[in-house]
Amino acid sequence: MPERGQTTEEHRITEAAEPKGTAARRRTGALVTLVLGGLTAVPPLSMDMYLPALPEVTDALHSPAATVQLTLTACLLGMALGQLVVGPMSDKWGRRRPLLIGLLVYILATAICAFAPTAELLIGFRLLQGLAGAAGIVIARAIVRDLYDGVEMARFFSTLMLISGVAPVVAPLIGGQVLRFTDWRGIFVVLTGVGIALTLLVWRVLPETLAPERRHGGGTVEALRTMRSLLADRVFTGYMIAGGFAFAALFAYISASPFVIQEIYGASPQTFSLLFGVNSVGLIVVGQINGKVLVGRVSLNRVLAFGLTTIAVAAAALLLMTTGVFGEPGLFPVAAGLFVLMSAMGLAMPNTQSLALVRTPHAAGSASALLGTSSFLVGAVASPLVGIAGEDTAVPMAVVQLVCALAAIACFVGLCRPWQHKPTEEADH
Repeated sequence: MPERGQTTEEHRITEAAEPKGTAARRRTGALVTLVLGGLTAVPPLSMDMYLPALPEVTDALHSPAATVQLTLTACLLGMALGQLVVGPMSDKWGRRRPLLIGLLVYILATAICAFAPTAELLIGFRLLQGLAGAAGIVIARAIVRDLYDGVEMARFFSTLMLISGVAPVVAPLIGGQVLRFTDWRGIFVVLTGVGIALTLLVWRVLPETLAPERRHGGGTVEALRTMRSLLADRVFTGYMIAGGFAFAALFAYISASPFVIQEIYGASPQTFSLLFGVNSVGLIVVGQINGKVLVGRVSLNRVLAFGLTTIAVAAAALLLMTTGVFGEPGLFPVAAGLFVLMSAMGLAMPNTQSLALVRTPHAAGSASALLGTSSFLVGAVASPLVGIAGEDTAVPMAVVQLVCALAAIACFVGLCRPWQHKPTEEADH
């Protein structure tokens, strides 16, 4: 019997999860779980290890900060567009083949980035790096959808957040330490090694999870038709766009924080890496509270609403601080506001993905591609905006974060409309 307060959809999610989740646990060993976590860690590894070096790249390549920030935007844009290609490919050919091809291209592109002589060439190869790295992101999500459903899927996404969340904690720390012994190019050498290791693990331990009878035989036209049908689902689209704006608020922090923390508040690369790691720990802890405590006990929509509201409140507080309403705040209050904003992402990101993917068991790869593409495209637009007023103010970062948070709430309320779902008690009659 469903619990009081659950919606019809969430009760269906819970019921569907139990038998499939039990079987999935038997099929998914710890090493495979770690590999999936590693694949979802590709974006933070590709971007966060590089963050402490942004000021150095600006000097070394004699380029303005706004141009160097485009190397982040290019990588993000590549990851967005690449998912639109790789997602449908994985629905047609299975998960392993497109994943391995993508990882090999990622290794090549990352190695070339280490030797880029100009900012323009670095931007180009970062775009290729992102296009190839998209395979790991989209296929990892699709594999989770192949194996799990409903509440079990939400819990597994929280587990992946724990594993992949280690990447943003460790990556800036590694990047800061690498800069002690070499320049920014050494960071790309390390990333090349990570790509090689992950490719070998995928080859050895990751099984094919999409059976031949569940694959789609159509080409580009069929893929576009599938995506159009997914976008026609108002609720799926609402969760997709809300998650995309939440991610954009996160990426505004990722893009701007090296300059805000180091240039405006005078912190060292090592101090910045430490603060970035603390914020990532907050995201991991809240994500685990979501998966281990809240999921199955509290409505996923209620948890998501609380997470989006917290992000908006934190962004508003940051805007008030950076505009001088409370005087000169100093590093600690700003860092505290960023910590709250980052931590709330642990409630927003896994639940938008779970609530969207549970509606699309027939096209997990295409749905995963749309989820990822929307997030990365909005993030790519947000990235250059945070530096539009130069390196001496954090106001654009706070403005972008607040606008994105409010837009996410508007999409959640206007498109998902969770209050319109009938309670299960009413649905049973």
